[in-house]
Amino acid sequence: MTRHHTLTIATLLLTAITVTAEYTEGYYDRMEGKSKDALKAAAKECVINHTMLGYYDLPTYWQYSDVYPELVDGCKRWWEMYSDEVYLIQPGMTAKSSFSKNRMQREHSVPKSWWKSGGSVEYTPCYSDMWNLYPSDGSANMAKSNYPLGEVAKADFDNGVTKVGEPKSGTGGGSGMVFEPADEYKGDFARSFFYVATVYDDLPWVSYYNWMFTQSPYPTLKTWAYEMLLRWSRMDPVSQKEILRNDAVEKSQGNRNPFVDFPELAEYIWGTRTRETFRLADQDGTQTPPITGPAEITLPVNNESLDFGQVAVGGNGTSWLVIKGKNLTAPLTVRAGGVDKDAFTLSTTSVPASSINKTGEYMLTIQFAPQHLGEHTAALSIYDGGLSGSIRVNLTGEGCEVPTLSRLTATAATEVSETGYTANWGTAPEVVDYYVVTRTRYTAVDEESDDLESDTNSLRIDGRDPAVMETYSVRSSRLGYLSEASNTITVQANGVDGVYEDTEVVTIAPVDGGFRVLCSVAPGTIRVHDTTGGVISVIDSAVHGDIISLPAGMYIVTGDRVRHTRKLIVR
Repeated sequence: MTRHHTLTIATLLLTAITVTAEYTEGYYDRMEGKSKDALKAAAKECVINHTMLGYYDLPTYWQYSDVYPELVDGCKRWWEMYSDEVYLIQPGMTAKSSFSKNRMQREHSVPKSWWKSGGSVEYTPCYSDMWNLYPSDGSANMAKSNYPLGEVAKADFDNGVTKVGEPKSGTGGGSGMVFEPADEYKGDFARSFFYVATVYDDLPWVSYYNWMFTQSPYPTLKTWAYEMLLRWSRMDPVSQKEILRNDAVEKSQGNRNPFVDFPELAEYIWGTRTRETFRLADQDGTQTPPITGPAEITLPVNNESLDFGQVAVGGNGTSWLVIKGKNLTAPLTVRAGGVDKDAFTLSTTSVPASSINKTGEYMLTIQFAPQHLGEHTAALSIYDGGLSGSIRVNLTGEGCEVPTLSRLTATAATEVSETGYTANWGTAPEVVDYYVVTRTRYTAVDEESDDLESDTNSLRIDGRDPAVMETYSVRSSRLGYLSEASNTITVQANGVDGVYEDTEVVTIAPVDGGFRVLCSVAPGTIRVHDTTGGVISVIDSAVHGDIISLPAGMYIVTGDRVRHTRKLIVR
């Protein structure tokens, strides 16, 4: 019985976490198709317009955005990210009176003293923007002061959530003290800083406090600062708390934080995806994994070879180079050089870091189009991405004359049984790469044809229905060229018993809307790649006859026991 596996666009996506963005349709349209500094400017245009709230009225709004979802003894509990103290809104209290009684404070994540102009801070909406202010424990806020974010080497203050002290090397921007939030809130603070650096990139930063910001539309954040914040954002992905807060803040002041709606946005602006174009349809909620060590490429091995074999001059051959690695901090650059470099065409010269960091591998497509008879050599170099050096792959191939192929003669089937038969044909008089057997089954309502490959002049065909008539014809293949089809042999519908012979071949046969798996042994893992080389689906449970359905598009199918890599066009 044929099983159908339908792989929708959703199931083809490899996801790390999923968030639900509830923004209004069209809200972020200005960001479409932008990258890097232009994307940052577009994000600012999308969210800059909002209502400027009163600074002293913030607790009134925070009672909807910054409280725990669970009640404590029937009371709301303030969710502040600076301590683990329990601060409640007691019965009969307003949000403001609770705030006052608990001696809580209104805390700027980006300190207001950093942008003072003439002694005034109230002139800018950043002074009371909910995306820069949070309810805070009083003592933690006093200890935090106006120090920059950083990672603490030696703490002078540590309440289990907030640390303040001397910075670790590489953080602090020159300040002698830094504030380090708890790991569970590092991403929250990072996305607040990304927001401020985007929306308020024109603030007049006070030079004495310019530890993290620069006076420029881009990048606005200093290199050490955005590298640390990106690291924090990866370590602490967008949480349900932030998703709910995003909706609540929009109701209060009328705008959203795009770095919450799009967890990868900061990567496009400052991080591993700066060479990529931002597309709203591509933002599926996935998150770049934490970078846990130095950039590393484990495959290919330096100085290994990729041989394309023989290809006819005027034609082309395709091969795929698997690149495996982790912890890339920038796109990989891939270039072909050497005597015959123009004969080798790469599917891309820049591999996004995210393509490797998320799945662990990327498949680079390389085409060889020989320009003359004889050997061709080139060298593929892989570098950048944060690697300390480069990797070389030797590319080789031979240009041959276009082959002349004879028409074959198919002969009668042998060893016919209720479950299969052996197709036979005469050996080609010239050198061929393999034979292609076209098997056609004629059912009561339709006819089904599959192309099967064989290295010899016979092929055991299984999965026969004795009540169905079949035919087969044969062509030879050499350097991508096919001979004229042979005569047609008919295997009549009958119940003749015969000898069954196994054959360890796994074939990917195109069918409408996908492909069929043909095999007489367990096919092992089958992988579906898109045309950029990325793995979009891994199939471990297929059996003979299974049909794998795919959305319309072009794909490359490989597998542990698939004899010939197949390129499929699904319409």
